[in-house]
Amino acid sequence: MKKLLMISLVLISFSIQATAIKLTAEQVQNLGIELGKLQSMTELPLFDAPAQVTIPPKSDYIVSTLYAGLIQQIKVTVGDRVNKGQVLTIINSPEVLKLQQQHLKSVNDLQLSRAELLRDKKLFNEGVISDRRWLKTKMNHQVYQSYVDETGQLLSAIGFSKRQIKNLEKKHNISSQLKIIAPISGVVLDRKVKAGQRADALSPLFRVADLSQLWLDMHIPQQRIHEVNIGDRITVLGINLNAKIFLLGQNVDQQTQTVLARAAIEGKVKNLRAGQVLSVKINKMHDELMFQIPSTALVKSKGISYVFIRTVSGFTAQAVTVLSKNAQKLIISGKLKETDVIALRGAMALKANLLGLGGAE
Repeated sequence: MKKLLMISLVLISFSIQATAIKLTAEQVQNLGIELGKLQSMTELPLFDAPAQVTIPPKSDYIVSTLYAGLIQQIKVTVGDRVNKGQVLTIINSPEVLKLQQQHLKSVNDLQLSRAELLRDKKLFNEGVISDRRWLKTKMNHQVYQSYVDETGQLLSAIGFSKRQIKNLEKKHNISSQLKIIAPISGVVLDRKVKAGQRADALSPLFRVADLSQLWLDMHIPQQRIHEVNIGDRITVLGINLNAKIFLLGQNVDQQTQTVLARAAIEGKVKNLRAGQVLSVKINKMHDELMFQIPSTALVKSKGISYVFIRTVSGFTAQAVTVLSKNAQKLIISGKLKETDVIALRGAMALKANLLGLGGAE
């Protein structure tokens, strides 16, 4: 009996989809049927979620000083755009003065060592000095060279250019001023010091970030994280923003029971700031073409959903799959074309007409 019932349901469903409804234009108007084209979609809206604008770690820098000193002058403040190598502040540091003196002494010692090396090389070639004496002279020269390299690298680390180091070695003009420069081109997000304040070694002075690339961090309830995939697109109401999810967290936050989903914003977006919280919509990428229709365009019969496609002589019913729905709109897929014209309103009248022709409900 069950088998016969299933067969009859399949036959009824097939007859509904296969049967054409012949209606004239006047009959269509009298039935109050409203026609319209299908609205195609390539993305399936999943759900809304809060998202915070964040800066990628590689673009976020804390600027500090290697040597302690007194803040003599501040060149920038919060919100300023800076270029790589631009001076942010000047520190008066006795330790910087001492470092330059050490470098000059190392250079002087190296010069004396080089003269001794040339002399002993000649004496060794003439057989005047022993192998041990020649080896000791070479090792001493290497040690002095390492001292020069070390102090030179320390000067480079605090912002001295190669040209400035060469001028120091040539002119012996030393200064206690330490210029703190921007490590990247970006925006000053925070200033932690003021003029006249003492800055300790390695203490943070500024925060500079490159805001050309931003992320959106979303915390998705763990019950729904399975709906989200890498590559899903993020949209924000009222903002022309294009972002795609590239990371899904592998752990659940114990307090909030949420999972991190991170999206990279493509291109520059105006009026978007780090730390800002937005309400975003997660859109699932779908392989097949989808269509958005009003809920009034859909009818059901025996558990199967249909829309009515306009033909030259009337309408035909086409079975569809409902992917998403709310009170007013539905998103469907099926054997439909973007050029198809369907009944947006009056579908119930067409269903009654069709079932009347088929003789079953």
